[in-house]
Amino acid sequence: MASTQGYRKKKRERIVSLFSFLPLEKQAALDHWLRGRKQYREIKQADFVIVSPPKCGRTWLRVTLSGFFQIRFGIPEGETLGYDNFHKMNVEVPRIRFTDDRYVSDYTRNRDSKRDYYEKRVVLLIRDPRDVAVSNYHQWKNTVNPYKKRFHKLPPDSENVSIFDYAMNQDYGIPRTVRFLNAWEKELAKTRAHLLIRYEEMRSDPQAVLRDVVCFMGISASDAQIEHAVEYASFDNMRKIEMSNDPRAGSRRLMPKDLSKTESFKVRRGKVGGYRDYFSEQQLSIIDRYIADNLAPSYGYI
Repeated sequence: MASTQGYRKKKRERIVSLFSFLPLEKQAALDHWLRGRKQYREIKQADFVIVSPPKCGRTWLRVTLSGFFQIRFGIPEGETLGYDNFHKMNVEVPRIRFTDDRYVSDYTRNRDSKRDYYEKRVVLLIRDPRDVAVSNYHQWKNTVNPYKKRFHKLPPDSENVSIFDYAMNQDYGIPRTVRFLNAWEKELAKTRAHLLIRYEEMRSDPQAVLRDVVCFMGISASDAQIEHAVEYASFDNMRKIEMSNDPRAGSRRLMPKDLSKTESFKVRRGKVGGYRDYFSEQQLSIIDRYIADNLAPSYGYI
């Protein structure tokens, strides 16, 4: 799977490079359209879609489901769940499209609704936007490649952006995550079927969350299978996979950019409420007020 994804990524970058004479904004639009076209096709064919803002535990859930499907359906250990790779090994495994819902509307132009998902069974994975912002900040500092920074309105490496300024930026900070969550709060009930899960609950009771997810998918699970999957995706085991830096041990999604920098690891801290360690009291007051004034209260993060 990793090699196929790598090929597609390089192909997309080559296509965009052919239009390097265009303004950066138009190059970015082409990049996003190409990404959106691929995602739209896979979403339409998927049996389930797992959608969340970036840095909400999507990789963790992916690895947990990988461990479950391995033991439940005899998938080789070490394989990581992609869109349809497990389905090709065993048709009882559903096709699952993980997405941050960032590009599909660039292809379909359905920007004011989630119409592209109305016919799908959707799992919405959410996390406190304050923790999301801190995790995104560390990813920007340590792992995001220059190509991606150019086309996502992210500051270049040369800019000295404080974590507070990053968190409050309209394009990539807390406001972006709030817009994402508010849009889905209005539209989730319009999907064919839906399940809302929280990163915080995955941390406190991963067995219960996994059982909810596989039940939503119509798959029976024994206690032993659930326990195996949760252990497979434990912090220690995921860090071990990442430390090996070996794509055969998992996937490119669990390969750090720099083994010498712990902040570059995909599995970093995962602490609920950890954002408080990064801001002053005055900054926390400003951030909390923004959340209270702007985020849909139904999520319970106020």
